[in-house]
Amino acid sequence: MTLTGKRALVTGASRGIGAAIAKALAAEGADVAITYEKSADSAAKVVDAIKASGRKAVAIRADSADVAAVQASVDKTVAVLGGLDILVNNAGILRLGSLNDISLADIDALLDVNVRSPIVASKAALPHLGKGGRILTIGSYFADRVPAPVLGLYSASKSALIAFTKGLARELGSKDITVNLVQPGSIDTDMNPAHGPTAETLKQFMALGRYGAPEDIANAVAFLASEKAKYITGSTLTVDGGANA
Repeated sequence: MTLTGKRALVTGASRGIGAAIAKALAAEGADVAITYEKSADSAAKVVDAIKASGRKAVAIRADSADVAAVQASVDKTVAVLGGLDILVNNAGILRLGSLNDISLADIDALLDVNVRSPIVASKAALPHLGKGGRILTIGSYFADRVPAPVLGLYSASKSALIAFTKGLARELGSKDITVNLVQPGSIDTDMNPAHGPTAETLKQFMALGRYGAPEDIANAVAFLASEKAKYITGSTLTVDGGANA
């Protein structure tokens, strides 16, 4: 196991990609805290699965749009797990609409959850991360490609993470803390099911012609969190089945 003795926080991990990441880190030996907003039952199942593997786990209720809640989730992780070595900024939301039609509330929500939350969580984590620490953020392959006008603002919120990752990697390099971004493509989750109304259209973009599984993203994150990736920082890993090839 590559993460034995490590302590991790995965935001927005009650289901889908976040849940898969939390379980993958635990499978590699890490103790894991997760945050959730509303899905307490789903979060409890993730915690139970991690504990069943012999690792410590805790679920923390936190609205990723709430700065105080994000900061408090880092503090509670440190208190329960005894420290923090790996932060995975996974929480994110999807809001679609052209600039003419989208509401200001949706714009604020996209910026609060997709941009501000990873920044705030990373800032809160910094005092606790030591040599070999990891900050990983989950973006989107739509940061590099905007195939429909209704995606423009969502894509903008995700492309901001590229610059944030590069800048923070520069800031933390001297402390031997790495910072990387993983950009999923179309992954079979409740948010974007492989048999949903837009699935066949999206499959046409993919070199592999099929959706990915949450575990495909989780495996990439587990690798970047490990010592095997110690010389990778400021990088973006796109896991999209060749959709942006």
